[in-house]
Amino acid sequence: MSEYKVPVRRILTNDDLEVWKSSSTKAMYLDFVKDLNESIIGETNDAECDTTPVIDQLVSILEKVGTFVDEHPAADQQTSRFGKPEFKDFYDHVKKDAPELIAQIPGLDQNAVPELTGYFTEAWGNRERIDYGSGHELNFMAFLLCLKNLNLLDKDHFKAVVLKVFLTYMKVIRRVQTMYWLEPAGSHGVWGLDDYHFLPFLFGSGQLKTHKHLRPISIHDNDILDMYKDKYMYLGCVWFINSVKTASLRWHSPLIDDISGVKKWAKVNEGMIKMYNAEVLDKLPIIQHFMFGSLIPAPEGVSPEPDPNQEIPHVHNNWADCCGIKVPSAIAASKMSHSQELRPIPFD
Repeated sequence: MSEYKVPVRRILTNDDLEVWKSSSTKAMYLDFVKDLNESIIGETNDAECDTTPVIDQLVSILEKVGTFVDEHPAADQQTSRFGKPEFKDFYDHVKKDAPELIAQIPGLDQNAVPELTGYFTEAWGNRERIDYGSGHELNFMAFLLCLKNLNLLDKDHFKAVVLKVFLTYMKVIRRVQTMYWLEPAGSHGVWGLDDYHFLPFLFGSGQLKTHKHLRPISIHDNDILDMYKDKYMYLGCVWFINSVKTASLRWHSPLIDDISGVKKWAKVNEGMIKMYNAEVLDKLPIIQHFMFGSLIPAPEGVSPEPDPNQEIPHVHNNWADCCGIKVPSAIAASKMSHSQELRPIPFD
């Protein structure tokens, strides 16, 4: 690969979306997620796995980003349940240092740094809206896919990609969400899986696929969640949701509650892949923000590269799309209720 491109948006219309749905680029991305999922079937978060210098460096890069949170702490004032403005300082720090950090990846063609930086920077949330959603999570996975397409990550080490790299990303981004009270991107969190993430549920159900004792219904047992939250991503996510939201899963996370009625984790895992395809990869409010360069090429037939001097069109199908009404952070609500002894609101 000799000509790299800074990634840009190309899915701008519903017609573009239809092209994307049947494209080889989408299939390439989904196959990557499926392969990562297969690599950790039956594995715990702390399972032993072979690593590589590239994987070790990625973990180091993510831990470095974690220090940026410490360098830009949010103010203590709790006058709003929306995102804290100090997030912009954190985001700017990531954007400034990302090229230098990424350039340290062993074996990386330095000409590819700007392309990789485009995905990595956008994996931490939206600077202006101070929010985060599955589209930002998608950017992090695109960053990893670029490294795979550069032959810097291979299938033999995918288990380490999930259990070391992705889990480190989750650890850091949860700190970001908690420190800056990031709002959920869009307003689908009430009936979705999580205000912010999808893939930990997908990978987490894969981890539990062969477990002899734990069942989907186990998520309602707080003792089990406490015991296994650090072992399995799915249970860790449910524990996190319970820690920042009041009332029961039936109120604030009905989909997770419904899934708990499924008999086997294998069925849950299969359903998660289908849901990810339909509810994330095939939804215009999310995919219109996805970017394409040389390593993840735009499907043939979508809108041409936009004029850099013109604003890129933005499509909303209804008021609840990605940039619709602002949704207050449940993390913010939780912290305010604890600090000010406010009466909890069941839907937070």
